[in-house]
Amino acid sequence: MSDISNLTGLKRPDGRMPDELRSINFQTDFCPHAMGSVLVSFGRTRVICAAMVEHGVPSWMRRQNVPGGWMTAEYSMLPYSTQDRKQRDSSRGKLDGRTVEIQRLIGRSLRAVFNLRDFEGKTLWIDCDVIEADGGTRTASITGAYVAAKIAIERLLQVGKLDKNPFSQAVAAISAGVVDGEILLDLNYAEDKDASVDANIVMAADGGLIEVQGSGEGATYTREQLDALLDVGVDGIRRINALQEQAIQQALSQG
Repeated sequence: MSDISNLTGLKRPDGRMPDELRSINFQTDFCPHAMGSVLVSFGRTRVICAAMVEHGVPSWMRRQNVPGGWMTAEYSMLPYSTQDRKQRDSSRGKLDGRTVEIQRLIGRSLRAVFNLRDFEGKTLWIDCDVIEADGGTRTASITGAYVAAKIAIERLLQVGKLDKNPFSQAVAAISAGVVDGEILLDLNYAEDKDASVDANIVMAADGGLIEVQGSGEGATYTREQLDALLDVGVDGIRRINALQEQAIQQALSQG
């Protein structure tokens, strides 16, 4: 483990300390027709995540006689989510590479803590729509997707449509980076665009890493910096897990 105690006391442009998360909020049951949904906010980044269940599985599972069910995700940034209008993928006639990468990441992240064999004959769809982007849309989407999906699964269990909970534990994600030589947690857009190193960390609640994406932006970085990014990210995710659980329990208590 690296020593992150040398994070300076200098505050960031938005007033946060280097290892401080943005204000995180979960507004559950945001979409009335979804079985589980949430408007998740990481500062000014806001994403609607909704979970819906369909009976049936993809054709490739039927052809190959793969047992169990399936879970998958779709991700989009709405045209008004950024300062300059973002063209819809549907108007271009195809998904851009970034969209494909992120929705695959969301699906992989949740399937890592989800037993598909306990979801026989069903598909859980998770839709993540960014309505305001200020950095960290993929990590907010993963974090909110788990909340929406977990609420949906718990409701299926409550009405007897599932015999066993397929989720083994929670999953969340956070960004971290190096800006002007400083290790920072949960980058907003202004920090992300100036970062010499940008990392996204996806982790299960037991501490098992699901995915670590880290890249130098016109620079290299050291093993010590990588360890420090992981350490500050892991600590941030543990705090997020507690907020996720609070939001899930609040939604279930309200029906």
